[in-house]
Amino acid sequence: MLVKSEKSALLVVDIQQVLTLAMHDIAPVIDNAAILMQAAERLSVPMLISEQYPKGLGATVRELAGSNSAETMEKLAFSCLGEDAYATRFDELKRPQAVIAGIEAHVCVLQTAMDLINGGTAVFVVKDATTSRTPENHAAAMKRLAAAGAEIVTTEMVLFEWLGRAGTDEFKELSKLIK
Repeated sequence: MLVKSEKSALLVVDIQQVLTLAMHDIAPVIDNAAILMQAAERLSVPMLISEQYPKGLGATVRELAGSNSAETMEKLAFSCLGEDAYATRFDELKRPQAVIAGIEAHVCVLQTAMDLINGGTAVFVVKDATTSRTPENHAAAMKRLAAAGAEIVTTEMVLFEWLGRAGTDEFKELSKLIK
C-alpha cells in the first residue's frame, strides 16, 4: 500500500530536548522529521506532535517547533492514543493512514503504532526518522512493528509517495529537501 497525502496524518512522537540527549544517532532523525513536517505542511497533511511530560523532558526540539499547521499535545501515557484528548483529535482528522516519526521507537512509537493498527489505521513507521537509546532497541522495534502489520518506510519513500508525480510545483519545491 502506498502512503497518500490526502489519506494520511503525520504523527511526530516526543522529539523533545531532554529525551534527544540520550538517543542514538539523533541528528538524522531530527533532520528527517523536519523534512516530513515541511512536506506535510506544503501538502496539507495534518500533523500532531506529542510531548511526553514536557515539564520534565522539555519541549519539542526547536528544529521541529513553530509549524503553524502542527498541533502539539502533552501526554503521560506511552501510547499517544492512551490520552483521550489525543485519541479524540486523531479520530477527528478522519485519516485512515498514519505516518509516524519520533522517539523512542521501542516505547512510545511502538505503542502508538500498535494501538493505531489495532484500531484499523494503516501505519507507516519512518525508520530513518525514529530512534531509540540503543540500535538494538530500534531494530527490535522495527522488526516487531513490521510483524504486526506496520509498513516500515523511509523519509524519501513518504515524500515521493505523498507527491505521486514529478513536474508539479510541489515536486520542484519538496524534492530540494533531499538533495
